[in-house]
Amino acid sequence: MKRIAIEPRADWQATAQRYGFQFHSVHGEPYWDESAYYAFTLQQIERDIEAPTGELHQMALSLVDEVVASEDLLTQLAIPSRYWDWIAASWRERQPHLYGRMDLVYDGCHPAKLYELNYDTPTSVYEAAFFQWIWLEEQQQRGKLGSNTDQYNQLQEQLILAFATIGKALPRPFYFTAVRHSLEDQGTIEYLRDCAVQAGVHGETIAIEDIGITRQGRFTDLKNKVIGSLFKLYPLEHLFADEYGPSLPRSGLQLIEPPWKAVLSNKGIMPLLWQRYPGHPNLLPACFEQEPGQPLSPGWVRKPLFSREGANVQITLPDGESVSSPGRYTQCPVIRQSFHPLPRFEGGYPLIGSWVVGDTPAGMGIREDATLITRDTSRFVPHVIV
Repeated sequence: MKRIAIEPRADWQATAQRYGFQFHSVHGEPYWDESAYYAFTLQQIERDIEAPTGELHQMALSLVDEVVASEDLLTQLAIPSRYWDWIAASWRERQPHLYGRMDLVYDGCHPAKLYELNYDTPTSVYEAAFFQWIWLEEQQQRGKLGSNTDQYNQLQEQLILAFATIGKALPRPFYFTAVRHSLEDQGTIEYLRDCAVQAGVHGETIAIEDIGITRQGRFTDLKNKVIGSLFKLYPLEHLFADEYGPSLPRSGLQLIEPPWKAVLSNKGIMPLLWQRYPGHPNLLPACFEQEPGQPLSPGWVRKPLFSREGANVQITLPDGESVSSPGRYTQCPVIRQSFHPLPRFEGGYPLIGSWVVGDTPAGMGIREDATLITRDTSRFVPHVIV
């Protein structure tokens, strides 16, 4: 695993605009960073990223049966009780899911370690699936990368295949939704909608603020037509807390991601995995903070159950120094996880996002931050296999 400097394409911003990549910069600073790339060997990808991703995914799925059948575990995960039966029913029916991203720390030498699962509203899929592939092809065509370079990236093909598989049974009409004024979220759902169209599954987009509800508790579009299925880039725990959340279980609305993803998108899955697979080479020791008698290692990380984009993460380093990030998740339970630092490269600290589409490992993207905490301002850096 190496970080290699490379001359950016002179027209990369124009290329981004041409392909609809509207969020290539954040607050005037590049979010997409092609001044370097990370290079891996095929063995590193297959043995250290792809294979563990598949195994960790199956381990996580194996927990869902147990969690949805246990009031104690659902309580421990802080999932509101009014949604328990709905979540359990969605799992028993095996309501289809589309994708997820697990965040891995990897240095090219030692086993990758799982930081967390992003299995409800994972972002950076457009960058990983599409734009970094465009970068690879163009840099090869311009002679900046050898023709023998490749990329761990079957994401777009797998997304199209997944939509073709699940789309047949989705109740119509089918909509994609996200918060109206988020460029990243709107760009993501537009990309996923395009993948669906390529699979023959046609859906429209609607801002989540524009979704209405009938007196009978059915969710509707702007023409007051009942929505059959909804891909929502909006967290399940936010839906649960919203005014219309209590109507969800009886609405007949089919969600992607499905309600059972509330179990796997919760940071509490990390201590549950460690309890059931202690010592696994790709897991880090973790516990619920409220559990009595849990000893702390010399270095640890404190994470709220519903934290996203690195918000409200607190790291205590082995030497006692503390690193933390602000955020809105100050009133929910937390876990503690053993500290395992991201590797340090010239550009900062890279975190690998390893993607699963359906149940298949499908590719990866790398985000790089100047600090040990990967946040929403972290840069996306492409990768190659050499």
